This record gives sequence, C-alpha cells and structure tokens, in this order.
Amino acid sequence: MTTHITLSPGEAADRLAIRELIEAYAHCADRRDAKGQMSLFTVDTHFVVFMNAKDPEPMWELHARDALAPIFADLNKYDATTHFVGQSTILSLTHDRAVGEAYCLAHHITVADGKRRLMIASLRYLDTFVKQDGGWLFAERRLYVDWTEERVIS
Repeated sequence: MTTHITLSPGEAADRLAIRELIEAYAHCADRRDAKGQMSLFTVDTHFVVFMNAKDPEPMWELHARDALAPIFADLNKYDATTHFVGQSTILSLTHDRAVGEAYCLAHHITVADGKRRLMIASLRYLDTFVKQDGGWLFAERRLYVDWTEERVIS
C-alpha cells in the first residue's frame, strides 16, 4: 500500500479517472453496452480470463479490442447482471501508465423453466492502464474468478 504525504492535483485527477474507468467497465457490462465497454480498451489490448484463479491456464486470452466483442456479448445469456465494484488499488502510477487491482462481486440472474437462479462470482482484476490523448484506458486486464456460488431465488 502506498503512503501519500502529498497528492498533486494531477495525480488525484489521474487516480479518480482510473477509478471511473473501472466503474465504467461494470456499468457497460450491466447495460449490455459492448461497444462502450470495448471503447475502454486500447486497440492492441491484452485481455485474459482465468475462470479458476488457481489454474495457471486462462480460459480466454485475447490480443485486440475488436476481439473482446464475443466475451462481452456472452453476458447476453443472463436475464440481468449487477457488478458491485469494491476496493481498487493503484499499485504504481506515472504520468501515462499505471498498474492496479480491483475487486468485484458479479451477480448474474438466469431464468429457466420458470425458475430464477442467481450466480455470484467473486472477481479480481489485475490491470495495466495507459493514458492516451488525455484519457485512461485498459492496456491489459486480467480477470480472475476466485469463487462462485449458485442458488435458486424467488
């Protein structure tokens, strides 16, 4: 954890912009705005999904913004989702590059045979951010699923 004795207005603005980027990702996911979600990434982004955080082999590894479309479209199989973004930590920050970690509880509702089911996933993201044209983007996003829980809901 970084200790801040003083925080320049520029650094404070960068930290806020990165937090807003993380939150925009969750917002776009819940609104099924795949194009908006994709716009949060660099053109040559690296996106890696580990469906089991303990497994060193990823389920998906993508190397371009355009390649993200099927991953984000996969959310359409759910009747509704809600992503609660928890703590996010900036581990390092320069004027145009940052590294951080964010936690999220993702709630996914499906309806089948008249029954509603809830799947909750505990997610961690290890992120590399870059500042391009005055705005922050994901250059790399590694998604780790730490655990999931499923249950029938009323």
